[in-house]
Amino acid sequence: MDEFRFAAKKTVPVLCGYLFMGAAFGLLFVSAGFPWYAALACSLLIYAGSVQYAFVPLLAQHASLGMIGATTLLLNARHIFYGLSFVESFQKAGKARPYLIFALTDETYSLLCGTAVQPPMRQGRVFFWISLLDQCYWILGTAIGAFAGTALPFDMTGVDFAMTALFAVIFVEQWKSAKSHRPAITGLVIAVVFLIVLGPEQFLLPTLLVTVFFLLLQRKKLEGVIGHE
Repeated sequence: MDEFRFAAKKTVPVLCGYLFMGAAFGLLFVSAGFPWYAALACSLLIYAGSVQYAFVPLLAQHASLGMIGATTLLLNARHIFYGLSFVESFQKAGKARPYLIFALTDETYSLLCGTAVQPPMRQGRVFFWISLLDQCYWILGTAIGAFAGTALPFDMTGVDFAMTALFAVIFVEQWKSAKSHRPAITGLVIAVVFLIVLGPEQFLLPTLLVTVFFLLLQRKKLEGVIGHE
């Protein structure tokens, strides 16, 4: 129970964002003519945030499985880097490992990166509760949006900003808890450069690749700085 309560407190920012974003997905899904239970199935079995939003027009246009698969790969390619960060930690999670891999969304990744688990709590169990609670929030939001979508009119203008605000809150929390700000500053500078050069539609994957490259080059120096601090 200590691990569950700890995870519940850590996931409050995600709760606020996922209820709103999940509800927005549920509204979009049923407004496109699909049944409410299909929206819940997407959030239960797919659980991929931006990919679920992309599914709405793809399914409405009867896109092929190949097209859906390629879109999913491109949108979620960044998760390759997320997974590499937790290879060792997830191996120690035992039976929870497959679910931790499945449930590693952007926001969950951010929380896991900023979570220091102190004994006697077990890291694998804390990570499991954080991942499960985050998905439950998304499913609950989806249910609210799907059930309300057939009865209430809803203006979707500005909905996307909720996810931006959630990332900002998580970033500030990690900035306060981090021993060194060099990795964050490196990522920000590289992201801004690629955003200016490539634009908002193409900058993410090159940013991740170059950021990982630079951080690997600076690994020993960063480890020394963190250890010294």
